[in-house]
Amino acid sequence: MELKMEVGKECFPKQRQVLILFLMLGVALAGWKSRRYSVMEETESGSFVANLAKDLGLGVGELAARGARVVSEDNEPRLQLDLHTGELILHEKLDREEMCGPTDPCVMHFQVLLKKPLGVFRAELLVRDINDHSPEFPEREMTLKISETSPPGTAFPLKKAQDLDVGNNNIQNYSISSNPHFHISTRTRGDGRKYPELVLDKELDREKQAELSLTLTALDGGSPPRSGTAQVRIFVLDVNDNAPEFAQTLYQVQVPENSPVGTLVVKVSARDLDTGTNGEISYSYFYSSQEISATFELNNLSGEVRLLKKLDFETISSYELEIDATDGGGLSGRCSVSIEVVDVNDNFPELTISSLTSPIPENSPETEVALFRIRDRDSGDNGRMTCSIQDDLPFVLKPSEENFYTLVTNGALDRETRPEYNITITVTDLGTPRLKTQHNITV
Repeated sequence: MELKMEVGKECFPKQRQVLILFLMLGVALAGWKSRRYSVMEETESGSFVANLAKDLGLGVGELAARGARVVSEDNEPRLQLDLHTGELILHEKLDREEMCGPTDPCVMHFQVLLKKPLGVFRAELLVRDINDHSPEFPEREMTLKISETSPPGTAFPLKKAQDLDVGNNNIQNYSISSNPHFHISTRTRGDGRKYPELVLDKELDREKQAELSLTLTALDGGSPPRSGTAQVRIFVLDVNDNAPEFAQTLYQVQVPENSPVGTLVVKVSARDLDTGTNGEISYSYFYSSQEISATFELNNLSGEVRLLKKLDFETISSYELEIDATDGGGLSGRCSVSIEVVDVNDNFPELTISSLTSPIPENSPETEVALFRIRDRDSGDNGRMTCSIQDDLPFVLKPSEENFYTLVTNGALDRETRPEYNITITVTDLGTPRLKTQHNITV
């Protein structure tokens, strides 16, 4: 019998749904529990990770006989199984920052697949960070305007540096070049990130010194440590009594991910009780990453924040903006904008065939026809799926772990009675509107 495959999306056969919530009924090796291995990022390709034959309690010959192979969640060939030795090795160098960004720990989930009988075994690879990035400030020079009437003890937040490394390899401390007026205090936010504050020790006198230039240094905790610097230029101002104040200190908004470019996300507003130049307000980002600058446009006169590009919930689900309102005299107020990206059902379910059996022998009950995996990149109900085939066929779907299914015969087949079957596998998500993917198999 000849094997044919087609992909369709608008076929409506009678279906029998198999909820994905029952995947825990799948196959597993007795005594096997999900295991975690680890490797340092930038380790050379071909390096040893683990002996899977030993961990699975199988002989090397049995791995080859059962067609063992490694499948990762993102289908990237980062790992390779040597069937001659049973060793799991690196197929390529791993870059922790490229794989996980700021997420810590960086864990890659993968499965080991065995056939005849089917076995699906979960495992994880922890990619440990090395100190391969130095702190970098978003700007080489920062400018502060400080009133000469500011009392000692006044703190002035500075823009923090970025370090792509995580944990102790991330920024741990800040320092400032020696001077009689200021010292640096390193603060820690609730999320663990550290940022610098410039603290006034001695009153300023504009008539004696109208401008200061200091060097700010960010130091990480690596061994050896890495550092980055920026210049801080301080202009001493005459008296400006009132700083701008925002109508809200926190703006919280929700934006659907399919909002068009140019959509108004939020409008922030501040006022200043001073008049003239000291009462004129301009808006700016206090801190803006490259992603924020590329996604949102801030009008420095109106305080309107608009979309510069389409949002993608599956890539980034929320943004945090910090906006300054600065008057003509150099005083400023600050607010925070929390933007939640609302998921839209914009991803079709995906179905990947791992193995097919053709031709199918007659008079053999419970024959495996196909092994496949399904997934949906959306979240919530938009990412939950059902999987089904037609009711009137002598085949059944059996769910396994990690979104794997097997299509098997439901009893012995008789070629003389019916030599060919058309099987439609339908995967439907539970979003609104519901999206579905279909695969047709002819055996």
